[in-house]
Amino acid sequence: MSKINITIVILVILGVIGMVFFLNSGNKQSIIPSIATTPTVNPTGDFHINALGNGSQTAPQQQQQQALQQTASPTVTPTASISATKAVIKTSKGDITLELYAKDAPKTVANFAKKSSSGFYDGLTFHRVEDWVIQGGDPKGDGTGGGQMPTELNDHEFVTGSLGVARGSDINISNDSQFFITKEDASWLNGQYTNFGQVTDGMDVVNKIAIGDKILGITLEQ
Repeated sequence: MSKINITIVILVILGVIGMVFFLNSGNKQSIIPSIATTPTVNPTGDFHINALGNGSQTAPQQQQQQALQQTASPTVTPTASISATKAVIKTSKGDITLELYAKDAPKTVANFAKKSSSGFYDGLTFHRVEDWVIQGGDPKGDGTGGGQMPTELNDHEFVTGSLGVARGSDINISNDSQFFITKEDASWLNGQYTNFGQVTDGMDVVNKIAIGDKILGITLEQ
């Protein structure tokens, strides 16, 4: 075989190897999970839990923390100006009365108050109910809806009846509509999610909530 033919064969082989490498690289990139493009109601490892927790969580705690995650959409942070110190969530199972932490989570409370007073939550449902938490307020009703707003961490601990905000893998960005109420102490959420209120009456209602139960409306008090 001539030197020219050998050179051509070598170049063809190198070209095939390069093409295979390129295609494999493209396939690997296409399966990397993205919080913006991978909607899921029950995340199963797509998010980096170690980056959210304290590194010492048990498996059940990690699964519970995952349950509060959601897919964020690129909505501009709302600029709510009203606030409140008390809210009553009227549901199909009864009323849930909450104290709101307007001083410790002012932007979150203002956003919640603005949406509540405008009727945003009227008719929305609780899309996630587990033995330790209920979660609702998603305009899409499946855990993937809502916009973005800054997370407001504070010193309030997540105890039975705590009112928090769902978020995705970025601790600095929370959902601007989905909220959750804990049905038991959840200390692994401390310092990880915005805690902006506490149930003062109606925990029996919280414990009765089932998936699909409606939020009839939310009233506020200054």
